[in-house]
Amino acid sequence: MRRIPLSRRSHITGFQPLPTGTAEHESALERDFVTLTSFLDPQSAITAQPITISFQVDGVVRRYTPDYSVAWSDGRREIVEIKYLSDLRANRDRFRERFAAMQDWARARGATFRIATEREIRGCALENAKRLLPLRTAVVDPDITQAMLSAVRGSVAPTVAEVMMAVLADRPSVLATLWCLIARGTLCVDLSLPITPSTIIGLP
Repeated sequence: MRRIPLSRRSHITGFQPLPTGTAEHESALERDFVTLTSFLDPQSAITAQPITISFQVDGVVRRYTPDYSVAWSDGRREIVEIKYLSDLRANRDRFRERFAAMQDWARARGATFRIATEREIRGCALENAKRLLPLRTAVVDPDITQAMLSAVRGSVAPTVAEVMMAVLADRPSVLATLWCLIARGTLCVDLSLPITPSTIIGLP
């Protein structure tokens, strides 16, 4: 079990239950990374502090433990370090050797290593994930669902507003079903942008 110390930047520590297990976090940025990753790929396996490697700098043995490993459902494997940009800039020289060693370790095992900052993690995709994740297990109306899917299949690049207008049911139920289907991936939108009435909607 990973020991969760108090983060120097924040005290937002804890665990996130995921479809593939539980992932721990010890900062707000780590929490957001886990949220975004699990939303983009519900079947991904996210493991906190998965390994510790040893490497040498000027004859001195050093150790390094990255924040996460991610086994994506398409077979890709990543080792991910979560860092605020300010930390990277302030400690660039100290981090250089450990990151280079981790990159070599990952490459030798058919994986990749990357550093994720708030620039990659925080944005519209994360905000959409926070809004939609709780809806993945919500019950949907089967009749509205079928009518909505038929409306999407029968149109070329329909918008959210057009799909809603095509379904003959009360607007709150149609809107609730729409959000749930997007959350499940049954209907697809560009999650890197805000979801609005003019958003193009399609099928997987």
